Amino acid sequence: MGAAGRDFHNFNVVYRDDPSHHVVAFTATQIPYISDRLYPMTLAGYLYPKGIPIVEEPELRDVIANERVDEVVFSYSDVSHEHVMHAASATLAAGADFRLLGPASTMLDSAVPVVAVCAARTGAGKSQTTRRVLAALRTLGRKAVAVRHPMPYGDLDKQRLQRFASMEDLDEARVTIEEREEYEPHILAGNVVYAGVDYHDILQQAESEADVIVWDGGNNDLPFYRPDIHICVVDPLRPAHQEHYHPGEANVRMANVIVINKIDAATPEQLRTVDESIERLNPKATVIRARSPITIEDGVSVKGKRVLVVEDGPTLTHGGMAYGAGVLAAQRGGAAEIIDPREYAVGTIGDTYRAYPEVGPLLPAMGYSDRQVKELAETINATPAEVVIIATPVDLRRIAKIDRPAVRVSYELEEIGSPTLADVLATIS
Repeated sequence: MGAAGRDFHNFNVVYRDDPSHHVVAFTATQIPYISDRLYPMTLAGYLYPKGIPIVEEPELRDVIANERVDEVVFSYSDVSHEHVMHAASATLAAGADFRLLGPASTMLDSAVPVVAVCAARTGAGKSQTTRRVLAALRTLGRKAVAVRHPMPYGDLDKQRLQRFASMEDLDEARVTIEEREEYEPHILAGNVVYAGVDYHDILQQAESEADVIVWDGGNNDLPFYRPDIHICVVDPLRPAHQEHYHPGEANVRMANVIVINKIDAATPEQLRTVDESIERLNPKATVIRARSPITIEDGVSVKGKRVLVVEDGPTLTHGGMAYGAGVLAAQRGGAAEIIDPREYAVGTIGDTYRAYPEVGPLLPAMGYSDRQVKELAETINATPAEVVIIATPVDLRRIAKIDRPAVRVSYELEEIGSPTLADVLATIS
């Protein structure tokens, strides 16, 4: 059971070359357009000459019955503990065992040191933390590359091993908006980033050009590579979530370093809740406090204007955030009104609101296909907004035809006091 990431990795490292198991299907959820594909023989290996089908998760019961499945392996992230147990209950009721694979089974060992940046929840601030780590390593004289958690939403054969070092690389690979959100800021910062499907091959290639690998985690998943330093970012705006979401709680418990981000936006009560949670789960961790100050692009004012806020897609959908940096930028910039885009939603953007009704009056930056990017632009242009606030890390103006003034919002991590990430990273041999 997966979402085009952890599931493929678990298969590759545990089942691909094991003749004692036969994998009959992957089920897919969370991400649109990732089912009704085939995990190809070129990736699945010699035991699977016809590849492996990928079906929608609601078909799980039928797959278990039709294929006489003995065991179901849960392999995706950023879901509540209750969600995991509902999946387990459905599996048990259908007659199969239910399994979670842990780090000992799935982490690959690297020939060079690994720094892993993970989180308790999507939207906690992994991306800016990863960029801060890479900048600190550069200052320490280390040559580091980022290896990003998988987002293989297209042709899996072509995405086996990807290396991005320029904007042209992104255009050539026809990446989705979600991929651009992660890759663009790295490239603009001068970082090389790897991603793909086969993380053994990716590791070998990354090792050939770096003396430190920085694992850039996705959602709140565990690292694919065994870390020498394991950093977990927690979000005090969702102060109890690290004890209620899978596998974020495991990240908090395993981490050497816990970064409490957004401390400037949190209340004393929220920060106290996070501190108490860390003390329960991992009292030996080094705790770093940080903020992610918002920078608003010059040139377009939002003061007194009706604005549309476009936020990071996954943070609003399965991340469960009610607002993000765009809303804060609108408030601080003196916007007169934040437009509710839901009544203007076109095509698959409307489908997103129906699938995630908790998103509310913000526009998630969905763009998993050319059609969806077009419908995102049509939705933006149908609203009566005078200014569009782009608070997703990707510059939508490069890929979507937006017919009104737009302003970008960005954010980078800043540690408060000591220790800092540089202090921790200086210990890498």
